[in-house]
Amino acid sequence: MQENQLYEYAVIRVVPKVEREEFLNVGIILYCKKQGFLMAKYILDKQRLSIFGTELDFEDLEKYLQTWEKICIGGKDGGPIGILPIASRFRWLTATRSTIIQTSKTHPGYSTDALKTLDCLFENLVLC
Repeated sequence: MQENQLYEYAVIRVVPKVEREEFLNVGIILYCKKQGFLMAKYILDKQRLSIFGTELDFEDLEKYLQTWEKICIGGKDGGPIGILPIASRFRWLTATRSTIIQTSKTHPGYSTDALKTLDCLFENLVLC
């Protein structure tokens, strides 16, 4: 039987008008040191995001989030951040920013399966 291992996660948010601080949860980023796991999962629901009544560039948003996925995977495809150690990549991705894509504060938990936990968090915090 596998033991529970500490993980951290943050919710990825699209903030169409930063000055209004309104957002929509679009994804989850989860890091588990013991499992060597760092992954982001997201969905850009154009219909839900259009509720904000702004002209969002969905192509740019998609490219930006794809870059986050590359940083999670690591290596040269993730640019200079992608070659950092896994913990540093997670900290960089979840750092406070004032841009159209932001993350919540990080939250801890325990899990035996980081991927399954990522899927569960995604379903409960993004899809619902």
